[in-house]
Amino acid sequence: MASVGFLGLGSMGAALARRLVDAGHDVHVWNRSRGAVDDLVAAGAVACAAPADALAFEVSFSMLADDAAALGVLDAGAVASASGGVHVNLASISPAAAAELRSRFAAAGSGYVAAPVLGRPAVAAEGKLNVLVAGDATAVETAEPFLELFAARLWPLGAEAPTANAVKIAVNYDIIHAIQAIGESVALVEARGVDPRLFVEILTSTLFGGVVYGGYGGMIAAQAYNPPGFTVGLGYKDLRLSAEIAAETGTHLPTLAALTAVFERALDDPDLAELDWGAAAEVTRRGLLAASDDDARGGAA
Repeated sequence: MASVGFLGLGSMGAALARRLVDAGHDVHVWNRSRGAVDDLVAAGAVACAAPADALAFEVSFSMLADDAAALGVLDAGAVASASGGVHVNLASISPAAAAELRSRFAAAGSGYVAAPVLGRPAVAAEGKLNVLVAGDATAVETAEPFLELFAARLWPLGAEAPTANAVKIAVNYDIIHAIQAIGESVALVEARGVDPRLFVEILTSTLFGGVVYGGYGGMIAAQAYNPPGFTVGLGYKDLRLSAEIAAETGTHLPTLAALTAVFERALDDPDLAELDWGAAAEVTRRGLLAASDDDARGGAA
């Protein structure tokens, strides 16, 4: 068994750290708020006083919310303690942030692996995530035995760590489209008196099977958005990251402006802003975005 570090104990990070603890590893954890740390310590982890303490192991992991959190916590001072080790970043961050972090760890003499995950916290707790993996081959080889504790499958994406983050953002962009498509189609049939649960069953039993339509379809039909597995705000973050990647690559995304308008409207609504990102479907369902505004934003795409 190994001694490892783990930074960032939100719902996903806590589930992954617990997988390491349950596998018998000596897991040293850090989080901004103390409650999640106490829960892991009760399960057998060791609390760290500072990020640098959790990075001072042969292998360390982070699951921090966004670019600002990752770049702020994994600053040069903290990263210096990771000398000679490998850091595995499991979060959904931008390719640009991944490139910056790779440079920071390289300057400290450490390997860096990007391994963003596909799945929700309950799937993480079962060790059935799909993990997108990119980085130097030696660093990836070191990380793989631990990543296998999280994963139904590891998806190798080459030596360039930022590539894994770009793929994760593109996957989330697809999920956002699915949420909006389900919300729009449910709104259409609800207006004719059709039970949304029946409609979603028709979708998922015929042409639209799979995890996304099954999971989010049921959530939208039942309007069951709490507790959130992934918030509206995090979905909006991934829309912004999609826009950044599109700008960098010169790719035109015709639906981006319309989807962004939906998420901005959801974030402006106190009844929706803190819910699961599936609640973005309610913007169309409740008629919260005026047709004129929708058309204007869509025309600007």
